[in-house]
Amino acid sequence: MKTWIYIDHFKGEVQPGSWEALGLGKTFGAVSAIVFGAGMDAVTKAAFEYGADEVIVADDAALADYRAEPYASTLSALASSLTPDLILLPTTARTRELSAMCAVDLNSGVLTDISALEADGDPSTSLRIVVTRPIYEGKVLEKTVCSAKPAFVTLRSRAFPKPAPEAGRTGTLTKAETKADAKSTVEGYSATEAAVNIGDAAVIVSGGRGVSNNPSLGLDEKATAQKGFELVGDLATVLGGAVGASRAAVDGGYITYAHQVGQTGKV
Repeated sequence: MKTWIYIDHFKGEVQPGSWEALGLGKTFGAVSAIVFGAGMDAVTKAAFEYGADEVIVADDAALADYRAEPYASTLSALASSLTPDLILLPTTARTRELSAMCAVDLNSGVLTDISALEADGDPSTSLRIVVTRPIYEGKVLEKTVCSAKPAFVTLRSRAFPKPAPEAGRTGTLTKAETKADAKSTVEGYSATEAAVNIGDAAVIVSGGRGVSNNPSLGLDEKATAQKGFELVGDLATVLGGAVGASRAAVDGGYITYAHQVGQTGKV
């Protein structure tokens, strides 16, 4: 079975779920990592060290910042030409968009946020990708089958183990052609997220409406709560974690949605 792993990154920082996807892919045999961007030498090196047998890289200034159109066009063209059976991706906002666009381009299918995966049948004739994913707030496990090729599958964060890197490991490097356009450009990003992404953090220190209950400060409710979250942030920094918040705290304007945890939050 020909398996590809899409390495999702932001400003050169690889999303940890990419390595989890690579580890899962290795259970089915040799894997190719897909790397898009500009100045991707460090990401390419890391992909080899985490287990990729081949890295297919489109290193181009046109791909310096993620944009759906050129990324989808490039990945779809590669998949159409090289015909992988399975493309694994971590689950992020970018990969949800990218996998859906590519599946439309290739008349294929997308299986999202999965927690288990099996390959059934002969890859050359009757391959079926069978996945399990939690639904109804995790109360039910759903099994879904995809027989279209390539099957795009996004992995639930931390559902699969992250492999240990092997320093100095190398493999086959393949250069890919970029399918770019000029419909949109990215001029920059605003820093609105927490210093540590709560979706990736091993430790989350969370606060709720109670942080606004400190009359000794002599401030209004919102200002008191914001001071309270500064203390929560100090503790999170000491523990090397991220700041979380309840929905009530977010709705009250104490802190931004990027920090929300729980059923309607990020984790």
